[in-house]
Amino acid sequence: MKSYRKELFFEIPSRRGFVNITPDCVQALSESGVREGLMLVNAMHITASVFINDDESGLHQDYETWLERLAPHEPVGQYAHNTFEDNADAHMKRQIMGREVVVAVTEGRLDFGTWEQIFYGEFDGRRQKRVLIKIVGE
Repeated sequence: MKSYRKELFFEIPSRRGFVNITPDCVQALSESGVREGLMLVNAMHITASVFINDDESGLHQDYETWLERLAPHEPVGQYAHNTFEDNADAHMKRQIMGREVVVAVTEGRLDFGTWEQIFYGEFDGRRQKRVLIKIVGE
């Protein structure tokens, strides 16, 4: 069995944002040489997320609106966590959107459903963060 590891680095200039990382994942799969197996993609920071969905700008705006309604950034004093930081909402948004995804690898390709893409979700940006890609298989 083969095992392959790669890190992606992001520094989103705004507080929040979504980045389609599917091309990076496809590249990592090609580099790995794995034809049958699994790919794990996970955010290596507690205020960022990795998730799978459609790459459609209206949906991304809906996520932004929905997440802000569920865990609004302001007022920052509403959160017990915000004693020396102002990112409690980012922790909650990450919890909702998820830490990681696992995608089957079949015949050397990511085995997606219709319209599925992999995204990095940033909820407390303006600093460098990373995503781990781990591929195992044959």
